[in-house]
Formats: sequence, structure tokens, C-alpha cells
Amino acid sequence: MQKVNILETKGLYHDFSGLKVLFDVNLEVREGERHAVIGPNGAGKTTLFNAITGTYVPSKGKVFFKGKDITGSGPDQLVRQGMGRSFQITSTFSKLTAFQNIRMGILSKRGIRFNLFRFVDDMKDITEETNELLKRISLYDVRDVPAGNLAYGQQRSLEISMALATDPELVMLDEPAAGMSKEETHYAVELIRKLTEGKTVVIIEHDMDVVFSLADRITVLHQGTILASGPPNEIRENQAVKDAYLGETEE
Repeated sequence: MQKVNILETKGLYHDFSGLKVLFDVNLEVREGERHAVIGPNGAGKTTLFNAITGTYVPSKGKVFFKGKDITGSGPDQLVRQGMGRSFQITSTFSKLTAFQNIRMGILSKRGIRFNLFRFVDDMKDITEETNELLKRISLYDVRDVPAGNLAYGQQRSLEISMALATDPELVMLDEPAAGMSKEETHYAVELIRKLTEGKTVVIIEHDMDVVFSLADRITVLHQGTILASGPPNEIRENQAVKDAYLGETEE
């Protein structure tokens, strides 16, 4: 039985003061798959992400999430509807501890306003859930360390986990391995694989090892439009994709 599309863009365009960035983008992401969006610098990947996740309102076209038109919905509205996002630049709360960062996501999932923090320490189940997630991402030992004092790889792991702490149905990850060492990247791939089991994931990523390790399907953007979309083996062998992005040399 073919899975339904959890995310779609239809005829999506976006421009910045007349500079056209996206042209008639029709993206389809199936429920439960890990879908990578790749392309050269300037292809429009981050603009597409921002249009999907509510940072930008598309100039033209529609975005559908779970069959509902979400075009122009704000990021906070999309979180409540089941969409989580991490950013290319680490966006944790640097002065809060690892524990407090994760707890914020769990509080959001439960619909508890942040101004009730004075009551949170008495919420045993929230504390237990936070600690359990910290253990899963190997940050329990630094749970009381401010996020800004963590190693870079730990900060990225924390941010990915914050995007997942709200228990979203769709996870949007913007270059999760950016700036990581080879060892940190390997850990990030395994972390994403483990934490997103059973969820739908869309990933922007420049590291092709990450893309081909994680993705069930890959969409290639080139000059603001979709050049190709399909399973990794098809994308790897697609001559137009090689010419535009991957290059001719196979490792």
C-alpha cells in the first residue's frame, strides 16, 4: 500500500525584492520517509525550508501539511500542528542548561506555558521524561551545563533533540551535520536515525555521506526548481544531477 504524502508544495514561488529564488517547486514527502533536499549553493534549499516552516510567506503557490493548507502559517502554529525544525546555525538557549533546553520542548508538547516554570520542578513526570531523553542523546552527564558551554557537536545534538522533544510528526532538519568533525557527523547520523524512527524527516544537507546514509528519497534543487527526485541509487546515477551538483567522480 502506497504511503500518503504528509507534506506537499504546489506551484511554489518565492522572490526577494524581485530576485526570484524558487520557481514552480512541487515537492512531495511521503509519510514515514527520510527525505533529503540537496543542491548547489544558491539553489534555494533554505528558502524552500523557510517557506515550508513559516519563516517566509511564499510569493505564489501553496504548502500542504497532512492535507491541510498551511501556507503562511507561523512557526508556532506549525509546532502545534506537529512540525518540528532545527536550524543551520545552532539555536539553543545558550544560558539555559541542557536539561532546561530539553524541558522547554517537552513543556511545549504538553501545552504548558513557559511562565509556569516555578511549578515545573514539582512535575516529576516531566523531569523523568527530560532525563530519559538526555540519556538517549548521551548528554545526561552534562545536564546541568549551560548549552553555550557545551562542545559544538553536543550543542548540535541538543538542538536536534529539542526539535524532537515536541514529538512532531514531521521533523525538518537544516544541515544537522554543519561544522561537525567526521566523528561528530557519524554520531549525528546515528542519533538522527535513532530518534526519528517512525517519523517523517526532511533534511537539507551538503554532506553527501550523510544524505546517502539517511535518505530514503532525495530531491535535487537547481536554480530554484526541482531537477530530480527519487531514491538514492537513481539520484546517484542521474547524469543531470552529476553535472549540476554531485560531479562525475565516484568514490
